Amino acid sequence: QVQLVESGGGLVQAGGSLRLSCAASGSIFSVSAMGWYRQAPGKQRELVAVATSGGGTNYADSAKGRFTISRDNAKNTVYLQMNSLKPEDTAVYYCNAAGTTVWGNYYNYWGQGTQVTVSS
Repeated sequence: QVQLVESGGGLVQAGGSLRLSCAASGSIFSVSAMGWYRQAPGKQRELVAVATSGGGTNYADSAKGRFTISRDNAKNTVYLQMNSLKPEDTAVYYCNAAGTTVWGNYYNYWGQGTQVTVSS
């Protein structure tokens, strides 16, 4: 089993900043990718940013230039620094982690989600 614990959501005014954290624990042998997705009311879940164990990153166009994803591989933790937040960034943000367990099985888990609300 793999557990993901998220923190850092909240209410912020437009133009403000928030930092999300997600720590993975459990029967982890490796974490190949950790990322953040978000889902606004009435919309599908969408990618925000993802970081691979090799240091590669990928961002949604809406996040480029404003959000920064980073990883602490020693702690199996991923962070999302969000700056210049806009009301349209309001959503539930979900952490995702994929990799292999100590038994050699592939896993892909989601966190419980953390609410980010940006007021205008």
